[in-house]
Parts: sequence; structure tokens; C-alpha cells
Amino acid sequence: MMDCKKALAESGGDEEKAYEYLRKKGLKSAEKRSGRDTAEGRVFSYIHHNQRVGVMLEISCETDFVARGEEFETLCSDLCMHIAATVPAPVGVEASDVPQDLIDKERTILLESEDMANKPEDIREKIVLGRVDKFIKERALMEQEYVKDPSMSVDARVKAAIAKLGENIRVNKFARFELGT
Repeated sequence: MMDCKKALAESGGDEEKAYEYLRKKGLKSAEKRSGRDTAEGRVFSYIHHNQRVGVMLEISCETDFVARGEEFETLCSDLCMHIAATVPAPVGVEASDVPQDLIDKERTILLESEDMANKPEDIREKIVLGRVDKFIKERALMEQEYVKDPSMSVDARVKAAIAKLGENIRVNKFARFELGT
């Protein structure tokens, strides 16, 4: 209640600015929690509506109380649905989890593409570097645009849950199964 009062005072009574102030404050507090231990959590499963894609997600938090809560379950469900629905499918949680051989293969394809043939070497390297960075962001779960709200990333969705629940939350790993692949 006091935070709301302070936010309204800071924003001169403008509710929209007060809401933005509170969101920023929540994200800052989420970043402070990022170093705390996450020994509890759950494994969550999801089968997509087409019955051809399934996801298992390991996600951890600080207490079993939060892990059993409705908000945490909603987060798990949303993340699983995101993993199942996203094209291209994520292959790692963080950018560092994207396999190097996959990155090297994409780099080779880009360098050998027809549109790169007439470009000078230094320009070609810069273009390829930018496209490889984009490729990695498209394959790393936490870097992807969140399916339900493309204005935010999956990482921002998790941080919003951290701010709301008051505990550190970490996506540890996931497995995506698709019929026929």
C-alpha cells in the first residue's frame, strides 16, 4: 500500500506513470533475488493442443510453498506452451546453451549464401556476425519473444513472476518432443 502511495506521489498523481514506476521497482527487486538459492520447484509437463508436441520443463524456486502455488503453475504452463508453439523451437535455456556445432553450421551456410558472394570480406563478416547473433537469440529460450506478449522476452516474463512472487525462479532445463522428428 505504501509503495502505491509513493508511486503516485512520484508520478504526480498520474496512474499510468505510477504503474510504470511500480513495474520498474518490481524488476529491480527481481534482479536482487537472482543470486538466491533455488532448491525447490517442480517438473511440469504439457501436451500441445494438436497432440503432436509435448514439453517437459524443470523450473526451480526458493520454497515449496511457491512451487505449489497457482501463479507458479501458470508460469510453468505458459513457458511449456511457449516452448511447444515457438518456431523455430528453442534448443537451449540461455544463449550459451545453444550448441556450437549448430552455430558453426549456420555460420557456414550464411557465408556460402549467394547474397554474400559479392560483398567485401570485412562487410561480409559483420553481416554474418549480426545474423548469427539473431540466430542464437531465436534458439535460446530466455532470449525469445514471449508468445503471449511479443513486446517482452521470456526472460522478462520470468522476471515479472519473480517480482510478483517475491522469490528467485530459475528455468533449469526443458525437453521438447515432436511427433515425427
